[in-house]
Amino acid sequence: MRSDSRLSRMLHVLIHMDRHDGPVTSELIARMLNTNPVVVRRTLAGLRERGYVASEKGHGGGWVLTRPLDEITLRDVHEALGEPAVFAIGIANDDPACLVEQAVNDAVCETLREAEERLLARFGEITIGQLARDFERRFAAAKSAQPV
Repeated sequence: MRSDSRLSRMLHVLIHMDRHDGPVTSELIARMLNTNPVVVRRTLAGLRERGYVASEKGHGGGWVLTRPLDEITLRDVHEALGEPAVFAIGIANDDPACLVEQAVNDAVCETLREAEERLLARFGEITIGQLARDFERRFAAAKSAQPV
C-alpha cells in the first residue's frame, strides 16, 4: 500500500519557506519535491484556507508564510491537508455476520482509534518551529564536523 507523504513534504516546504527571502514559487517548490506545480498549488490551498500561507500572483509572486512556524503544529498541517488516514491498517469486512470477524474488527478499530488519538495529540504538541530549530542544530553540527 502506498504511503501518504504530504504531511512530511509540506513540513519540509514550510521550513524552506521560512528560510527563504520573499515569495517561493510553485515551480521552485515543485522542483524541490519532484512533482508538478499544480500539485503544489492544490496541496498548499488547504494551508492557505487555514491562514498559514498566502499566495501572490504575477511577477515576483509566489507563496509566503503568514504565521510564525512556532504557531503552526504538525496537527495543524495534518488537518489542513484534509486529515488523511494516519494508518494503513484496515479491517476485513468479508462476512459482517461472522462473530469472529466482529470481535476482531471491534478490537482492531478500538486500538487504531486510541492510537490515532494519541498520535494526533502528540502532533498538536510539536511546532514546525521546533523542527526548524532541530534542523539548525543538525546543520551546525554537520558544518562543524567538516574538515577545514
